[in-house]
Amino acid sequence: MRAFVRPLIASLAVAAVVPLALPVPATAKEASAAPERVIRDEAALRVGPGSRVHVRETIVYEFAGRKGFQRSYITRAHDGIERDRVYKIENLRASSPDGGPAQAALSHSGTRSTLKVTGPSTLTGHRTVVLDYDLRGAIAPMGSIEELRWPAVGGWKVPVEQARATVDGGGMIRDVNCFAGPPESIIGCTQFYTNHARTQGIFSQRQLQPGEFLTLAVGYPPGTTKGQALYERRHTVTTAFSVNGVTGLALAGLLVLLVGGFLLLYLLRGRDARVVGKKAAEGDHAPVAGSEFEPPDGVRPGQIGTLIDEQADVIDVTATIVDLAVRAYLLIEEDDRAVTGRLDWTLRRLDRPDDLLPYERLLLDALFTAPDGTARAAVKLSELGGTFSTQLARVRSAMYDDVVEQGWFARRPDTVRSRWTMAGIVMTVLGVAGTVALALFTDFALAGLAVIIAGAAMAYGGQYMPAKTAKGSTVLAHTIGFRAFLERGEIPTGDGASRQRVALFSRLLPYAVVFGSVEPWAKTVENEGERAEGADNLYWYEGPAEWDLSKFAESMRVFTLTTSGSISQSRGL
Repeated sequence: MRAFVRPLIASLAVAAVVPLALPVPATAKEASAAPERVIRDEAALRVGPGSRVHVRETIVYEFAGRKGFQRSYITRAHDGIERDRVYKIENLRASSPDGGPAQAALSHSGTRSTLKVTGPSTLTGHRTVVLDYDLRGAIAPMGSIEELRWPAVGGWKVPVEQARATVDGGGMIRDVNCFAGPPESIIGCTQFYTNHARTQGIFSQRQLQPGEFLTLAVGYPPGTTKGQALYERRHTVTTAFSVNGVTGLALAGLLVLLVGGFLLLYLLRGRDARVVGKKAAEGDHAPVAGSEFEPPDGVRPGQIGTLIDEQADVIDVTATIVDLAVRAYLLIEEDDRAVTGRLDWTLRRLDRPDDLLPYERLLLDALFTAPDGTARAAVKLSELGGTFSTQLARVRSAMYDDVVEQGWFARRPDTVRSRWTMAGIVMTVLGVAGTVALALFTDFALAGLAVIIAGAAMAYGGQYMPAKTAKGSTVLAHTIGFRAFLERGEIPTGDGASRQRVALFSRLLPYAVVFGSVEPWAKTVENEGERAEGADNLYWYEGPAEWDLSKFAESMRVFTLTTSGSISQSRGL
């Protein structure tokens, strides 16, 4: 009796409790607040002809107020530094037997493809969605087998309660395996096996967290499916700068361009050298004949400076100032440092008939015109600092015009250099932009690099592109012996008095300024002046009290340096 009563009491207690535990129907608001999840995701794979795999994926999804869902597939894996193994998803379509979303769209980014399935309206509760797609590239030889490997289920942003996959077709299955978790996981899934005929593989996994996959692996005997992996070249910095047909042609074109450029330089510059070599011994005359000064072909110092290096340098303008003094257009007076407290010079304009070249007249007027536009009879060299740079640019431009007018150049050397240099810079900038674009999107970046090199070579080579005419080369040839004479600093012996020779050969000093031989030549004048009785000044250069020609070399060296600095100094420096 006691044995019967106890079960009865227990039954009554359970009956009393059960009604309290029964689920209460949820309201619509409570249902919409339920978390989204995948209740079941089952993929059925069938291996068909040509190792193509057809996949039918049946998804039961718990909606909570959205129009659709999203999941990802791993469709690309890096295989080395230059290629990727790819998995092609084709013929994708979606359907739903119970009113779920059925509009499918697949996008690709990096190693994954993202599937978005949407519908016309928001949904709550369970809906079933069926996906059908063809898969290529999932079967490949692997050691002694042909392996089908595919993360068939997963890649969700929500948890998956039950995942299952089956593989049919292709032939007898040698072995199966599966893994659950992240894509690189080696943790086995809940269950995997084959049917008794070994023609089907079955795989299952309980509970997948967001982002996890159920990856299955099925091995077939060699030659069963004849499947081959699919590979694509991966775009990297290494591949972007690889050598291929296009980049090879670009590099070959660059080589031709550079060789052609050197050939052009040889034709232009080599012609100068050939004419100079031929004319060097023709028509040369001694720079000094008796008591008369004879510059080569009557060329002025500034002209020689521009002709030699094809640039109207500041030193050429300085030499022209000294030449104007030697030719009595102005007087250079060295201030007494003991009185002024600093080393300075006064340039004083002299009255003389005008037989100046245009650039000389422009320079002389610029020196003796105040910043306010009024004329001045004298100017301190220190006053030119910061105020003369604009005038200097005009003088240098006139010097370029002069060498063209003389017929020594067909075009202004500075214009030729600027055009070539600007073209090279533009080509280099375009090459940099092109290289960046090609490196980001193609494997032809080396072609852009070739353009950069060509542009840089053009910009650099532009400095050597100005070419003298035959006349200009001849004039240059006639200055060779003259330059050697000045660099030796030798005064020919003669019957003239030392004072006369000092006056005569001081006129050579502006050319020495151009040739960079100021110190040895000024020293020669200084030594000759020390032998001249009463030679304490030159007709074009006056020193302070107690100054004589023994100090001329140092004075002239400092004067040329100071003048070059003052006339080129910009305002505010």
